[in-house]
Amino acid sequence: MTASYEDLKPYLEKRTMLEASLTLLGWDLETLAPEEAVERTATVSELLENALREAILEPEVRRTVEALEGSPQLSPEQAAVIRVLREELEQLEKIPEKEYRAYANLKATASSIWARARSESDFSRFEPVLEKILDWTRRFASYRAKPGQEPYDVLLEDYEKGFPMKVLDPFFARLEQELPALARQAQEVQREWDDGFLHQPYEVETQREFNRFLAEYMGLSPRRTVMAESAHPFTTSLHRDDVRITTHYYETMPASAIFSTIHEGGHALYELNVAPELTQTPVGGGASCSMHESQSRFYENMLGRRREFWVPLYGKLQSLFPEQLGTIPLERFVQGINRVEPGLIRTEADEVTYSLHVLVRYQLERELMAGRLPVRELPERWNALYETYLGVRPSCDGEGVLQDIHWAQGSFGYFPSYALGSAFAAQIGQSMERELPVGQLLEQGRLAEITQWLAEKIHRFGAVKPAGQLLEEVSGRPFSADAYLDYLQAKVHSF
Repeated sequence: MTASYEDLKPYLEKRTMLEASLTLLGWDLETLAPEEAVERTATVSELLENALREAILEPEVRRTVEALEGSPQLSPEQAAVIRVLREELEQLEKIPEKEYRAYANLKATASSIWARARSESDFSRFEPVLEKILDWTRRFASYRAKPGQEPYDVLLEDYEKGFPMKVLDPFFARLEQELPALARQAQEVQREWDDGFLHQPYEVETQREFNRFLAEYMGLSPRRTVMAESAHPFTTSLHRDDVRITTHYYETMPASAIFSTIHEGGHALYELNVAPELTQTPVGGGASCSMHESQSRFYENMLGRRREFWVPLYGKLQSLFPEQLGTIPLERFVQGINRVEPGLIRTEADEVTYSLHVLVRYQLERELMAGRLPVRELPERWNALYETYLGVRPSCDGEGVLQDIHWAQGSFGYFPSYALGSAFAAQIGQSMERELPVGQLLEQGRLAEITQWLAEKIHRFGAVKPAGQLLEEVSGRPFSADAYLDYLQAKVHSF
């Protein structure tokens, strides 16, 4: 068959249209849609999901992809698109259409059911839906599994290729061994630290004002980005000129919104800096979930919790909250936002204990996918693991098993990306420190120069290069937990 990359253009345009429609629908459901809209809107989502599936599986697309694979006429970007299309074909052709549509409908309604259950702190409301999602997830994974491949490894591959359980198990075992002792060291040093000033009333509308200012300071221009609110902060993108983030506000926890904004801002900057020729193509997003998380975690923690980051910003925050912060010096504020204290909520966790939260979820997902843990026993197992690894125990489902939206979205296998992303970020950070005066740039308000370094080394490539290759090119060595643990140890010893 004679084929050219141009033959794919009509298909890629159709795909872009459907993906944009689904993105807008999902954004609306999470931010603005009224509660009663969910059921009917779920039907629309199901139809769009199936239309996208049909577009991916069009026979002409398969023939073109097969004809172009390995062609020396393709640019690296085009070859990457062909690679992604082949992977999608192999995944979707194994799932019957009727089952795919039913699952799409289930996911469209599950998030709102989770949100209601979370607000009422009642796992029993969500349990039947989660049971169905888990059943579908197991079934689809079994359809796609290679001979001898564990279903959970199939799911892990969706989010980070090259990191199956045989790689993740020793990674998490090392974190399990070292992080609790490191957390205890930090707490011993910080016994006299007082962060009470971060746990008093901060007017929410004024918080919104500061977070809008913070987003623009990071480089999120209102001309290309939108900021809204949702129960669980997230980032989504239609293309590099329409990137959307959400945050959330708690009256007595201003740092929660601040670091959610910085975190989601890191995701957004990745999307904003993808090369123009890649946006709205199958390789127009991040290299992987872990690489995407590396950027959000890098901005949130490795930049956002440094004293130098706040030198040009703290005066603005003090001026907005003079009663709460007017007499609090910068050094004490930085101590407050770096306090290490095992807690119940992953998104509010300090840097040292954060990956222990991820370890809990990794263990639970392994047990659920293997059928060793019934869904009805999930809350108690969650609580027991939190007590084991973090020394705390949830008093209700809302601060326990219902705190994350991921399982309602069917995202089993995603959680390890958070810990891997933190480790990627540390490895990338070591390389950046060798090439840039990071502290000086932050202190002088020159964050854009740091972002430009990341854009040049990582963002602009989108998903053209596999994440492992990109990480090795940026850092000069393959993935290892060493940089991450070295970073945390250095930070604790600097307290």
